[in-house]
Amino acid sequence: MLPELDTGRLKVRLARPGMEAPLARFLCENYPGHLDRWSPPPVQGFFTATFWRERLDIAIEELQADHAVRFVLQARVPDEEGGTPIDAPIIGTCNYTNIVRGAFHACHLGYQIARESQGLGLMAEALRAANGFMFDAMRMHRLMANFRPENTRSRALLNQLGFVEEGLARNYLFIDGAWRDHILTSLMHPHFNDSWILASR
Repeated sequence: MLPELDTGRLKVRLARPGMEAPLARFLCENYPGHLDRWSPPPVQGFFTATFWRERLDIAIEELQADHAVRFVLQARVPDEEGGTPIDAPIIGTCNYTNIVRGAFHACHLGYQIARESQGLGLMAEALRAANGFMFDAMRMHRLMANFRPENTRSRALLNQLGFVEEGLARNYLFIDGAWRDHILTSLMHPHFNDSWILASR
């Protein structure tokens, strides 16, 4: 069973086959002039359903291999209308990647939301649910999220969710045509059980 999280307004689902067309549409509509300011350069085919058809198969393999958990955000449809279909429009993503176990038990968080969905509290709503899943179901000790200093929306969002700023990484990622500094933040599991470290070996 692939992860699906219900919040008040959203269905937060593991990215999976069947979502390639809405995911490509989300990126085509939101990358230029919006997501491109905060994202690495897109690879060839990035805006096509063909590219994402292959990537969505890999997303399931990454979950099964304990390497990454990649979610998409879709607006919930009331149950009386039959629920939210898999190919419903996508309004955002949140990805937990580079999962490392052993003495670390940590991963990186990245997220993006549609231009027209900003300022409605939807990403905070989604991340509360998804962070909880990563702590409780995936037994992460630390979630790490980094943002460019000028990205005031990300700073406010992460502060709201309890992430703590830990430092500045100079020339951290190549974004929007140049190497960009990033603020490093983390959120730690409030009740991590150290026995989980031994269980993961």
